[in-house]
Amino acid sequence: MPRILADLPEEDIRWLDRLAAEQGKSRASVLREAVSAFRGEGRSSWIDRGFGLWKDRSDLPL
Repeated sequence: MPRILADLPEEDIRWLDRLAAEQGKSRASVLREAVSAFRGEGRSSWIDRGFGLWKDRSDLPL
């Protein structure tokens, strides 16, 4: 797997480290998951997930 170098503010690093510790994961693992979520891998977009959600409601006008 290729490696990257990214400059982040210290406050963001501290937040990331706290999140990783809470989840019992490494910082790199949390970052990989964030990138995958941002790209939408494994999930459809929020528009796709919501499409047709209210199709069976009778209290809304057509």
